Amino acid sequence: MRIIVCIKQVPDASEVRIDPDNGTLIRDGVPTVVNPFDLHALEEGIRIRDRVGGTVTAISMGPPQARDALRDAIAMGADDAVLLSDRRFAGSDTLATAYVLARAIQKISGADLVICGKQSIDGDTAQVGPGIAEDLDIPHVAYVKRVVEIGGGRMRVERTVEGGVEIIESTLPTLLTVMKDINQPRLPTLKGIMRAKRTEITKWTLEDIEADEDRVGLKGSPTEVMRIFAPEIRRRGEIIEGTVEEQIGAAIRKLREARVV
Repeated sequence: MRIIVCIKQVPDASEVRIDPDNGTLIRDGVPTVVNPFDLHALEEGIRIRDRVGGTVTAISMGPPQARDALRDAIAMGADDAVLLSDRRFAGSDTLATAYVLARAIQKISGADLVICGKQSIDGDTAQVGPGIAEDLDIPHVAYVKRVVEIGGGRMRVERTVEGGVEIIESTLPTLLTVMKDINQPRLPTLKGIMRAKRTEITKWTLEDIEADEDRVGLKGSPTEVMRIFAPEIRRRGEIIEGTVEEQIGAAIRKLREARVV
């Protein structure tokens, strides 16, 4: 079984800062990590490979330094990795990003299973995974919390929905986006770390995946982030004087005026 896991290198959430002058993320000097949801996707891909056989390929779209994220994936147990890096990819929104990743999967000659994290912690859109499935014209199941069964060209999974869990059966190939509670990602072994250092990361550009330049980067992105900002935290308290009954009555009136109750 050919399993492809899409991962993303993101700024460490604990170190994210915003430039107050232009409203953009300050990336210089900010450490990066593999998107946490993607670690669960990778772990699940490795577990399925170990159960039914096959290979796990990690792919990522990003600048050259995204190789570090792919080496982390190999250290965890991925068989190989592909970096999609081209200046013309810069500024891609979720639609353009999904297109690039789908073109790469097609160049790999497709996959029996594509696994993505539920969402990235920097964008929080949860759109790229389903977008890849649409570009590949394959079914997808989002918010997967458990892979129940896989084999014979089909798979059965549990996914989280409001108020409960659904059991979905799908034909292969298919795409899953997974939740954090699907598994506990393993730590890289020393052997895996040494293998990751020796592994040559394949790099593909726009020409390599035969992508349409009009569908990538800013040119291929129908949405645009105009500004990023941290909401101002306003704390305003008021001390209500009087007896307990008077304080309670005044508090209720103020809540009603604020339309809280």
